[in-house]
Amino acid sequence: MPARPIRLITLDLDDTVWPCVPVIQAAEEAFHAWLHRHAPRLAEAHDLASMRRHRRELMDAMPEIAHDLGQIRRRSLAMLLESFDYAVGLAEEAMALFDEHRNRVEPFDDVSSALRTLSERYRLVSLTNGTANPEATPLRGLFERSITAADAGAAKPHPALFVLALQHAGCAPGECLHLGDDPWMDVEGARAVGMTAVWVNRYGRTWPDELAPPTLTVSTLHQLLEWLDAEPQRDPR
Repeated sequence: MPARPIRLITLDLDDTVWPCVPVIQAAEEAFHAWLHRHAPRLAEAHDLASMRRHRRELMDAMPEIAHDLGQIRRRSLAMLLESFDYAVGLAEEAMALFDEHRNRVEPFDDVSSALRTLSERYRLVSLTNGTANPEATPLRGLFERSITAADAGAAKPHPALFVLALQHAGCAPGECLHLGDDPWMDVEGARAVGMTAVWVNRYGRTWPDELAPPTLTVSTLHQLLEWLDAEPQRDPR
């Protein structure tokens, strides 16, 4: 357990509180279907794989915004629209549709009840490299703040997201527990700033040999609650 009482719990989103791949696939399919209706020449020339390659090339060409996946997607689409003589303004309509579908997540079965319990005892902040907005999902109202890589100006494992969460809550790193599914971006990133890190291993993956093991590994948030209850933490709020 952390040496100091836990005041803040930060959580990754994708593959930590909801499955990522199905919702991204559905959002991209809806996005491309929209393009077929509104920019058919572009949609016929670029399938989803081609558009992903274009975004990766843009990230390589503009590393200063590579952390901001929403801006990358928007700029890439605007460039492609312009190259096919479509109005660049269509990019905003397409992004609004993508974002709507991106937020149609289905949290893992344990998440809603566990977060409600945790929110009664700790401050909860979400940290994501992606673009999902918890307030537009079934988890609305369970996080006091949601911080993205775009907000922080850098993506995990860079310290910026973690530090921004600590500053928001007025907490020291030793008073924070971070939960996430990625050994490098979440566990190593959190440990680098002095937080205690919990690996959320939903899919039975193997921990990398080159990394020191996490403080705790769980497959559900209910297991986290059991661990916390084993050594009750004073709630200083």
